[in-house]
Amino acid sequence: MAEESVSSQAVRNFLGPIKDLWDDPSVSEILINGPNDIFIERGGKLHKTDKKFPDEDALRAAVNNIAQSVGRRITFEEPRLDARLPDGSRVAVVIPPCARNGTTVSIRKFTQTKISFKDYIAMGSISADGAQFLDICMFLGKNLLVSGGTGSGKTTLLSLLCSRIPRGQRVIVIEDSSELKINYEHVVFFETKQSDSLGKGEVSIRDLLKSSLRLRPDRIIVGEVRSAEALELINAMNTGHKGCMGTVHANSPEDAIVRLEALAAGGDGKLSERALQYQVSAAIDLIVQISRYSDGSRRVGAISEVLGQNKDGTYNIRPIFQMSRLVKRPDGKLDGQMEPSGELPSFMQEILDNNLPFPASKFTKPGAA
Repeated sequence: MAEESVSSQAVRNFLGPIKDLWDDPSVSEILINGPNDIFIERGGKLHKTDKKFPDEDALRAAVNNIAQSVGRRITFEEPRLDARLPDGSRVAVVIPPCARNGTTVSIRKFTQTKISFKDYIAMGSISADGAQFLDICMFLGKNLLVSGGTGSGKTTLLSLLCSRIPRGQRVIVIEDSSELKINYEHVVFFETKQSDSLGKGEVSIRDLLKSSLRLRPDRIIVGEVRSAEALELINAMNTGHKGCMGTVHANSPEDAIVRLEALAAGGDGKLSERALQYQVSAAIDLIVQISRYSDGSRRVGAISEVLGQNKDGTYNIRPIFQMSRLVKRPDGKLDGQMEPSGELPSFMQEILDNNLPFPASKFTKPGAA
């Protein structure tokens, strides 16, 4: 642990001109667009700073040092870097000639603050009933997909959901770079491995997913589904592994499941489109859509159930909870919250059979008779 702290300090020292931004807990992300153009994200909003590096060479040297400190490389032949820093922060870099503004860096800072659903509700990110419903879905072992754009809070929400898994289960977490912080007693973390300078030794999310199936998982969590591993995750969901979860980049529940299908299609060319669509619709029970809104807030905008396919081949997705109309206040903040749509989940009888304190009246649409 002491060695990790020293490494984290060393990385901050490489980026001397922005060290105070890194140490500022109100700054969630640092964006460097060349040596003279540096922005930060604070409270969900972007702000330009007056910070600068002496020149492009100084910035490039800092990036090279960071890459070496985490056992990665960034060169003219490999002009991109995506790595997890010792303190859990994520750094992404693109260098010239691909980056025309100069060396371009994004540092998404890791926060040690642990939040509960109670905190999440207080922040206005979800309604109390919406949070309780997701808690019930975790208890019942529903397969769930968290959908949203970059920086919308997918990882935070997935961490929260994982912490609500009933005790006594074995959870395997698979990520490209470890980000999920899960408060659970029996959890195994796997992280991908890049190839070496000879192009050998790569271990992908798909490889780790295949291995995890032989390691007696009760639940499999994939930090981000971005490639052909989608097919392995779908197969796991359809073969008795209840309560599996993952995140995907998409702007709506409808987009999310279509994207999952497209990713899974790259995993096995022998599967017909119809068979793949059937497997996808059978695997996913719920899609939780989270978004970053114009006032900088991050909120769950919809919790939708996947109910198979329609006759025209599209997915039948029905909102159970969805965001109400948002009204902008004089201070720029948005007023509104997630409300029930008036539809009962198809597993309402399961909720009743398990004596869970969530009556059907909780799903009544506001204003309905």
